[in-house]
Amino acid sequence: MWSRVELLDADVEYVPLSPALQEKWERVQRIMSEMERVIVAYSGGVDSTLVLKVAYDTLRENALGVISDSPSLPRRELREALDIARLIGVRVRVVHTHELDDPNYAANPTNRCYFCKSHLHDHLWEIAREEGYKYIVDGTNLDDIGDFRPGQEAARERGVRSPLREAGMTKQDVRLLARYLVLPNWNKPAMACLSSRLPYGIPVTQEALRRVEQAEEVLRRLGFTQFRVRHHDTLARIEIPVSEFPQALAHREHLVAELRAIGYIYVTLDLQGFRSGSSNEVLKGKG
Repeated sequence: MWSRVELLDADVEYVPLSPALQEKWERVQRIMSEMERVIVAYSGGVDSTLVLKVAYDTLRENALGVISDSPSLPRRELREALDIARLIGVRVRVVHTHELDDPNYAANPTNRCYFCKSHLHDHLWEIAREEGYKYIVDGTNLDDIGDFRPGQEAARERGVRSPLREAGMTKQDVRLLARYLVLPNWNKPAMACLSSRLPYGIPVTQEALRRVEQAEEVLRRLGFTQFRVRHHDTLARIEIPVSEFPQALAHREHLVAELRAIGYIYVTLDLQGFRSGSSNEVLKGKG
């Protein structure tokens, strides 16, 4: 079991919740209590971790976390998610989804996430019906509304509820409450699935996902914390914050050698810097 010092830096000042956030927290707990028995669609990100924590604190054995293990989830992310669940004390089940077998997903259309979440939530509802869970809940918060998120459409169609959104919690609220509750990933950067590194229309294959995962692990070992390796066949386009360009250039030869060994021929640094969801830039002006 990790201590508080291990979970949060020792020099992080304790900050109490504001009355407004305290009210939202209590609202989330009431919503969860009213559901009585839930499955949490768990990913290991801060949003779903907070939902899992509140579900367990409120419902105890009537809360079950389920995480989908697929080629689009990095092995490190799966291990860390399971470690956090053990820290919380909640049961988490690993299920294996096979979205790559779905040609609708593998073709990598702009609504790829719709098919991924459809497979996941259909699977979760099978578990719910067999084991008597009343609701499926996810970590969608208020700031997620309005973004291009086809996966949310799949969730809505299947009656998945979002307690954080229902309670009016923003992403900042989530991080502040997660920090207050001593969750170790309270300040973890957003980490989309590996398939998001491939431009729309480029088929999603296990080989491409494996190469991206290995390339991003190289960046992590070099000390970068916020990054993406965008996969363009034989070209790797690295996105990091502009402030960290000097660090990347200092390791230029190492980066090139490592990524070429993985299978890339060309290694580039995106001069626009890190942008979450930059693959969606091609959608601007469409529709």
